[in-house]
Amino acid sequence: MHDVTPPSDDERRLAELGYKQELARSWSGFSNFAISFTIVSILTGGLASYGIGLANGGPITMAWGWPLVSVMVLFVGLAMAELASAYPTSGGLYWWASELGGPIWGWFTGWFNLIGQIAVTAAIDYGAAIFTTVVLNVIGIDIGTDRTAIFLVFAVILVLHAVLNIIGPHLSAVINNISAWWHVGGVVIFVLVLGIGARHHQSVGFVFTQTVDNSAVGFGGVAFSFLLGLLHAQYTFTGYDASAHMSEETRDAARMAAKGIINTIVASAVAGYLLIMAVTFAIPNLDDALDPAKNSGYPVIYILENSLNPFWSGLLLIIAAVAQLFCGYASVTSASRMLFAFARDGAVPGSALWSKLSARRVPVSAVLFISLFAFILLIPSMLVPAANAPTAYAAATSVATIGLYIAYGIPVLLRQLHGGRFRTGPWRLGSWYRPIGIVALIWIVCISLLFILPTDDRGYPWNSEFTWNAVNYAPITLVGVVGAIAIWWFASARRWFTGPKRTVDEPLQRGDVRAGDTTVDQEL
Repeated sequence: MHDVTPPSDDERRLAELGYKQELARSWSGFSNFAISFTIVSILTGGLASYGIGLANGGPITMAWGWPLVSVMVLFVGLAMAELASAYPTSGGLYWWASELGGPIWGWFTGWFNLIGQIAVTAAIDYGAAIFTTVVLNVIGIDIGTDRTAIFLVFAVILVLHAVLNIIGPHLSAVINNISAWWHVGGVVIFVLVLGIGARHHQSVGFVFTQTVDNSAVGFGGVAFSFLLGLLHAQYTFTGYDASAHMSEETRDAARMAAKGIINTIVASAVAGYLLIMAVTFAIPNLDDALDPAKNSGYPVIYILENSLNPFWSGLLLIIAAVAQLFCGYASVTSASRMLFAFARDGAVPGSALWSKLSARRVPVSAVLFISLFAFILLIPSMLVPAANAPTAYAAATSVATIGLYIAYGIPVLLRQLHGGRFRTGPWRLGSWYRPIGIVALIWIVCISLLFILPTDDRGYPWNSEFTWNAVNYAPITLVGVVGAIAIWWFASARRWFTGPKRTVDEPLQRGDVRAGDTTVDQEL
């Protein structure tokens, strides 16, 4: 006689959604939170893209923009958490849209999500490369800090992240757990060192009222520049959908994935604000911090090196660089699971390859796919003049932010259209779903329109110093890719893509209970 292990509640729920348990379900609720917290990574987006906010609006963007974005992102996260609880599958956003709206909605959501996942991975690892090259030079490995050195380090980091992901899912959980604590401890050290050891501290009036107008649009002035600068915080708050993409590897996923999304946003909002304020109060000279000739395009590095002695600035740079390496690693993990799920349903050319699992139950080909295309996306950073390399990075952050948030918004919109017909999971919003979803959708529309605009004033055609090197290629990239997948849909895919494909014929038995029918539901 052989003992037969009965299917878990997670496996039965997954079977109800049409899938057999293929990925290893070895992640705890904390691990699920940790990967989203690691990808949001306030020590990555908050620091690497700091210059975007400082140049657009100035210190007020940090003081007022971060809390504004945090609150609005929480609305988006709450709406997504309810969906993650109802549909705990690795397909995440794509699966939700397919279930609620049909194949065409799933098709476009999936591609927006995939584009955003690749772009955010590219931006994260490029930011990590910037900080890593500085750290290598600080510790005596002289490779320079020019863009060629940065790009080579960027390529090495992508390879490293691919290899570590291929090793196995258990290692992923361990690394992300360590990363969560590294981020918390890192923020504490940043705040203490800058608060106590900075040579000069700016006044409260400077931080909360000092402005920089870089909009060059002829109207709106500082207010419009401030709105453009929100890209700094909004880009940082991307990637928390990782909790949904890791559902099939998380125990008690119908609850833990939802909690992972919300806890990530709240923890990142609070810790991130402390970090950003500590850096902003430590700015030695605003003009120098904004001068590309003095900051190499990345003000945080300038601020640390000119506010602290070499030991402390080096320590903080190392903390930030390691956090960014953790972040990029987690981003590859999440993106590869999304691609695996999307390919499992036949939506990607070569789907059989991208949905194939290794003996360690890792989608190796999907990992390599994400890493390769993240590399390709940042090649323009080597083609533009060196002074405009930060513009290419800013464009990558725009593509990531817009692509991901459109993918976030589509299933939220469809949930609104379903109204009371929507069958919730154990984590639900109750009657609050309507106002929360509406606010989330309005915010997504606003930021998607804002972030197609150049963050460099020389990118506007009416500027006398206009240069194509400063143009934001985010809309060009998005229109090109979305146009291609739209043509593909109407010319071919609509005839064969039917949405999620079942890999089990019947739901698992033995007391199946749909998540929304339990008596232990949690309501906001």
